[in-house]
Amino acid sequence: MSEIIRIQEVYKIYNPGPNEVRALDGVSLTVEEGEFLAIVGHSGSGKSTLMNMLGCLDTPTSGAYFLEGRDVSRLTDDQLSEIRNRHIGFVFQGFNLIPSLDAAENVELPLIYRGMGREERRRLAVEALTRVGLEKRLRHKPAEMSGGQQQRVAIARAIAARPPLILADEPTGNLDTRSGEEVMQILRELNGEGRTVILITHDNDIAARAHRVVRIQDGRVVDDTSAA
Repeated sequence: MSEIIRIQEVYKIYNPGPNEVRALDGVSLTVEEGEFLAIVGHSGSGKSTLMNMLGCLDTPTSGAYFLEGRDVSRLTDDQLSEIRNRHIGFVFQGFNLIPSLDAAENVELPLIYRGMGREERRRLAVEALTRVGLEKRLRHKPAEMSGGQQQRVAIARAIAARPPLILADEPTGNLDTRSGEEVMQILRELNGEGRTVILITHDNDIAARAHRVVRIQDGRVVDDTSAA
């Protein structure tokens, strides 16, 4: 396997000076293609800041971030937006669906930003929704679906364009146990198909489903363990 992510001595510092806050304090991490990695930490540990960095939603104060061999730590906002749209699929705790759009339209939305034609967008959306077991919910709006179904729509949206990297931020946080297990099963299957999955969580039981667990505390990696 080759590496998809490499971050070197990354710092994210707020309020530089005597009262500075080091949200990330010299983090270095390498992720290989096809890994299923969980990043675990309590609230305030720095895991969300690290997720934002990995997802090109934020840039480091110092240090380097290489995604698929490209240093993205100094790119412009427009360049970062392009990276996010083409290389990363996001799954958030809050689903982030548009209430006025049905499932298929929600999945199609990022594909519009990529300039895809209507027929291709719809084909990919139907394919992705079928992949997560929602082929009979294409025309349902978020309010007409359960939390678990909404999260599956969010996963379909994340994978429709087949990005190499999936970032899942507390994807089971708003779900009941059964729905959470369904979401984790989908993520495991996607990983089994070759996608790199990075899961951000505070839940040790959820993290244990991954193949590798990185623990972060006070902005630093304090443990990095691979499953036997």
